[in-house]
Amino acid sequence: MKLAAVLVASLAALASVAQAAAVPGQPAPAFRATDVNGRAVSLADFRGKTVVLEWNNPNCPFVQKHYSTGSMQGLQQTSTQAGVVWLAINSTSQSHSDYLPPARLAAWFAEQKAAPTAIVMDPKGDIGRAYSARVTPHMFVIDPKGIVAYAGAIDDKRSANPADVPTSSNHVKAALRDLAAGKAVATAATTAYGCTIKYE
Repeated sequence: MKLAAVLVASLAALASVAQAAAVPGQPAPAFRATDVNGRAVSLADFRGKTVVLEWNNPNCPFVQKHYSTGSMQGLQQTSTQAGVVWLAINSTSQSHSDYLPPARLAAWFAEQKAAPTAIVMDPKGDIGRAYSARVTPHMFVIDPKGIVAYAGAIDDKRSANPADVPTSSNHVKAALRDLAAGKAVATAATTAYGCTIKYE
């Protein structure tokens, strides 16, 4: 009888984790955190708007690929001008050499002339794990109803070579275009590529 109870509890826990994962077609996991300016940022605050989540680590060559070419900043700018909320999330553990404190991370984004709505600190990795984010840049698009519309890679060129950006097909841009047109996202999931997130 006790074994059955343990099995039921275990299955319930697994189901809870599955529900929390960021799966296209399912509700996006809720979160509340602090941005680099010390302000609270909650996903619930943006209900009714399309939201992009970008996992970021400035020391990652795959992240540098998209910032050195200006492609990430360009997409941030055109998206936010169209009313999209863009949240850059850093889940690097404070114990890792890649960790940048809020002021330094904010300075890096400023140097890149980046245009996210907010830069979110997630040093304990709570948001990253809730979304099963594995690499930087791991990308998610959430529709105005709070449903995950896209999860995966930023584009189809799985390299750290900036020269590949002009000839790539940007999955995030395509997903945002589909949502803006009132269509279902044609490609809702791809395999993300990049540097492993440095969780604690």
